[in-house]
Amino acid sequence: MAIKDKQRTEYACATCGTRQMKWTGQCPKCLEWNTFHEEVRFVEKFDAKKSRITEKPKPIRLKDVTLKETTRFETEIKEFDRMIGGGIVPGSLALVGGEPGIGKSTLMLQLSARIANKGKTVLYVTGEESVEQTTIRARRLGIEEEGLFLLAETNFNHILQEIDDINPDVLIVDSIQVIYKADLPSAPGSVTQVRETTQELMLLSKGRAITTFIIGHVTKGGDIAGPKVLEHLVDTVLYFEGDKQNNFRMIKVVKNRFGPTDEVAVFQMLKGGLAEVPNPSELFLAERVLEVPGAAVSAALEGNRPILIEAQALVSETNFPAPMRRSSGIDQNRLALLLAVLEKKVRYPLYRCDVFVSVAGGLKIVEPGLDLALVLAVASSFRSKPIDRNTCMAGEVGLSGEVRPVARIESRIKEAKHMGFKRFILPKRNMKGLSKEAREGIILVGADFIEEAIDACIN
Repeated sequence: MAIKDKQRTEYACATCGTRQMKWTGQCPKCLEWNTFHEEVRFVEKFDAKKSRITEKPKPIRLKDVTLKETTRFETEIKEFDRMIGGGIVPGSLALVGGEPGIGKSTLMLQLSARIANKGKTVLYVTGEESVEQTTIRARRLGIEEEGLFLLAETNFNHILQEIDDINPDVLIVDSIQVIYKADLPSAPGSVTQVRETTQELMLLSKGRAITTFIIGHVTKGGDIAGPKVLEHLVDTVLYFEGDKQNNFRMIKVVKNRFGPTDEVAVFQMLKGGLAEVPNPSELFLAERVLEVPGAAVSAALEGNRPILIEAQALVSETNFPAPMRRSSGIDQNRLALLLAVLEKKVRYPLYRCDVFVSVAGGLKIVEPGLDLALVLAVASSFRSKPIDRNTCMAGEVGLSGEVRPVARIESRIKEAKHMGFKRFILPKRNMKGLSKEAREGIILVGADFIEEAIDACIN
């Protein structure tokens, strides 16, 4: 039994949730500046004598556990259904994160319409916009379903009352940072408010089998604003990625208790909303310029799906003592490592050159199989010689200049053949055990070191 004792003032980091008794300018855990906010917290004493457990859970043998098949319902957005494992699980709680304006609300509205069109009731709680503003967006997307209800409210207790009245099958909260509980002393968007409201939504979705989607903003560091505990509470975490100036949007599954993780779905932002892209490779290579130095096509792996993307590099001499290193779509530290390998192993004097590298389409790729394409793109630009238009590649580059094997090489080769490529450069150790089907219809060139790959591509 909990007995309220007194109030205590603490300071909590808005990024990672770290708590401490005094305010400091920099968080000692996540190293972010000016993220500590003052919060009032009740200190509770627990009386062990008065606390009683009516029914204790008993251990059960693993082999005696009866498994039930997970029921799902499809949204008819095929890419979304495939990404989350085949459809939405009733009673699940999903967190959708992304930068402002990237398309989170648009996707949720389109998802709401598809679900309502199947005869289910959807309650869309819009805390940042009025009902009229959301309706304008919905009309622009052609959404007028009968089963879709809009609620402009930020008070969590009032939202619960409407849920009791409507009893929806699906609940969408946009966004979790503006929802607050009146009985908590902290401000909306604080660590305490975000954590407590998410905890209540989890109990609600599990107890009443209401599928819930909560939208979360993303900080400058790319993390969902609020404590990291959010990712532990929810069943599924989806991240929106992409450049707002570009039409492509990629949704990545970071966590999924009901399906595979690291899956991706690619959408294109059009006038009528987000459109599915069933074949991303074809779309990303549609504007490819052939026979140009500094361009290399790589078979990257996003989740279980191979995607052909173009890595571009520009190398130019500079008269300044400190050359520039700029990257878009890849980690700048990874770029610095690859350039150091080229300088050491191939003797390219890149210390006298500015180097700019980007991934076409505005995507962000962290997969190591892109390393080989980046190295060859830089080498092609440095020597002003193009790579053959029919050549594709995949491989990780180590510090010794070796080309390391990558996962799912046969899927990458199959995608390259499907897109019409005639030649594929891969790690030599990946060639062992390749099936006869993978070897047919394409020339495979194995490389142990980057020098071999450069000689095979650039004459």
